[in-house]
Amino acid sequence: MKKTKIGRVVSDRMTQTIVVRAEERRLHARYRKHIRRHFKFHAHDPREEAAIGDLVRIEECRPLSRMKRWRLVEVVERAEG
Repeated sequence: MKKTKIGRVVSDRMTQTIVVRAEERRLHARYRKHIRRHFKFHAHDPREEAAIGDLVRIEECRPLSRMKRWRLVEVVERAEG
């Protein structure tokens, strides 16, 4: 089963590549406090359908370049504007 993540597009300036910021919420083991962490993923977008601010779903794939290990599955929600 491939991993999937949902996040916002923060950059679409590269050709066929988007940068997605995904957030993770975890409970601290000792202090029982919710901690938010975010990660940036480079994803392959061959049709260049995602734009900055869109909420997208990405999926793990084979290495496509030095940075790209994810590909765009769908645009969940379009950005306003």
